[in-house]
Formats: sequence, structure tokens, C-alpha cells
Amino acid sequence: MERIFSTQKAINKNDIKRVWLTDDAIWIETFDGKQGCEKYADYKSLRAASEQERHSYTMSYFGLHWPMLDEDLSYEGFFAKDN
Repeated sequence: MERIFSTQKAINKNDIKRVWLTDDAIWIETFDGKQGCEKYADYKSLRAASEQERHSYTMSYFGLHWPMLDEDLSYEGFFAKDN
């Protein structure tokens, strides 16, 4: 069995320069300039949330969390696909 190991460093809170919300997505930017987004439409709880609820997130070490919505998005997920 062949094992493949990634040499890429996991993205964590210390890599995140900024987080911002638009009308249809949440964006993050890393200190090395990469930007990624996740569309609200892809997440039932974020799609149905009010603007205030969407802005009520916290940053954990590995992602964003919305306590009122019980939703979590990892920083790595923002870059797992082309956004």
C-alpha cells in the first residue's frame, strides 16, 4: 500500500490576515496573499441566516464558527477547490 504524505502546511488562525463578508459569500485572505471564499448558498444554515447572524462568527484555530447557527467552516476548505 502506497502512502502519500502532503508537505503542505495546514492553514490555521495565525495564517489568516482578514475575513470579510459580501452579499453572497464569506472570504478569507492569508498573509501570503491567497484569497478564498465559501458561498452562503452552499450551506443551509448560512443561506437562511440574517446578515447579523452571518456576522456573528468566531475564529478558532482551524476555522470559523457560528455558535447561533451551529456551523463550522475550516480555513483549509476555502482553498480545497477553485473559488
